[in-house]
Amino acid sequence: MSGIEVEGLLRELAPQVLGSIVRRYGHFDLAEDAVQEALLAAATQWTGDSTPANPRGWLITVASRRLVDLLRNEQARQRREDAVATWTLPTDWLAPPADRPVTGSDDTLILLFLCCHPALSPASQIALTLRAVGGLTTAEVARAFLVPEATMARRISRAKQRIKASGMPFRMPAEAERAGRLAAVLHVLYLIFNEGYASTSGANLVRVELSTEAIRLARLMHRLLPEDSEVTGLLALMLLTDARRPARIGKDGTLIPMAEQDRSRWHTGQIAEGIGLITYALPRGTTGPYQLQAAIAAIHDEAPSADETDWPQIVALYEVLLRMSDNPVVALNHAVAVAMVEGPDAGLDLLGRLAGDGRIAADHRWHAARAHLLELTGDRVAARECYQTAAQRTGSIPQQRYLNLRAARLAERNTGRHG
Repeated sequence: MSGIEVEGLLRELAPQVLGSIVRRYGHFDLAEDAVQEALLAAATQWTGDSTPANPRGWLITVASRRLVDLLRNEQARQRREDAVATWTLPTDWLAPPADRPVTGSDDTLILLFLCCHPALSPASQIALTLRAVGGLTTAEVARAFLVPEATMARRISRAKQRIKASGMPFRMPAEAERAGRLAAVLHVLYLIFNEGYASTSGANLVRVELSTEAIRLARLMHRLLPEDSEVTGLLALMLLTDARRPARIGKDGTLIPMAEQDRSRWHTGQIAEGIGLITYALPRGTTGPYQLQAAIAAIHDEAPSADETDWPQIVALYEVLLRMSDNPVVALNHAVAVAMVEGPDAGLDLLGRLAGDGRIAADHRWHAARAHLLELTGDRVAARECYQTAAQRTGSIPQQRYLNLRAARLAERNTGRHG
C-alpha cells in the first residue's frame, strides 16, 4: 500500500476509531490524543505489505493501550488506575469488537452528534467536530470561522473539557434531542465540504478526501432523516458543487473559474442526483438556506454555458437567503449576481456597502470580486491592484497564482496599450 493510500485509509478510519474509543472508555479529550498517537504509529509502520489485515482493529488496540497509559499518568493516578482495572461498563458505552464490521450509521455519525452536545455553544460545537471528525487542523478551523488560530485553539480545548465533564453516553441521541443538534451538525458538514472543495491554505486547490468525507456523512444523515428537507438540500448542494471539480483545475494545476470551465467535464451523474434531491425537497417542509443554495447550484449546473445562466433567478434566490440571515458571503455572492444582471457598476455599489463589514472586507474574496467587476468596467489599473491585494490575503497557493496571473495579464495589456 502506497503512502497516499495509507493516508486516505487513516483519514477514513480516524473518526470511526475515535468513536469506538470514546464509546468504550469515555474521556473524549484523552481519547483524541490516544487516537492521534495511534494514527502516527500507523503512518510510520504501515508501509508496503506491512498493513495489518484489520487496520481498524489495529488502531483501536493501539489507541486503547495509549489511553490507559494516559489515564495512569493523571494526577489521581491510583484512583484512575484502579477504575480502569475494575471498570464494568454499561452496554451503551461498550464498543463492538474491533473485528466486527461497521454497519448502519457508524460511530462517525454518533461522534458528530456528540461533538454537537448542547452544553457547548454553537460555535464550539462546529469547531470541535471539524477538528475531531473532519480532521481539519486548528489553523484551518480558525480560517473557516475568520478568527485567530490561538482563539480557536482555546475554544476547542474548552469544548473538549465540557464534553468530558458532561458524562454524556456515546450513543445516538433520542429523536427530540437529535433535532436540537441537527443545525450544528449540518453546518459542520457544510464547512468540511467547503474546505475540501476550495482549500483555504496549502499547495492544493482541493482536498478531495475532505469533500468526499463530507458527502459520505451527508449521505448517512440523509439515510437517517430522509424526510428532512434541509438534510436533503445539503446533500444536493454538495453533489451539485462537487460535480464541477474535474473542470476547476487546468493541466498545469491552475484554477479555472466557472465561466471558463469545460462543462463537458462536469459529473453528469452527480448533477442528475443533486437536481433530483433538490426537486424533491423544495416543495416539502420549510425552505432553508441549504435548499436555496442547492437551487442556485442547480441553475449553474443546468446552464449549457456561462452566458446562458439564469442570473435573474439566482439574484432572486440570493435575496431570499439574505432575508434569512446576515451572512456577508451571501451578500458578496449577491453583489456579483446583481452585476451579471444590471452591470458591474451595480455590483460594485453593493460591494462598497460591505467595505465596512469586518467579517468580509479583509477577506481575499471581497477583493477578488471587486477586481473582477472593476475589470469588467475597464478600470484595469484598479482591478490589477485589487487582484494583487486578494492574492496577498489568501493562504491557498493555487488561488494566489491565479490572482497574480490575472493581475499580470492586466499589466501586460496596459503596457501594450501605452506602448
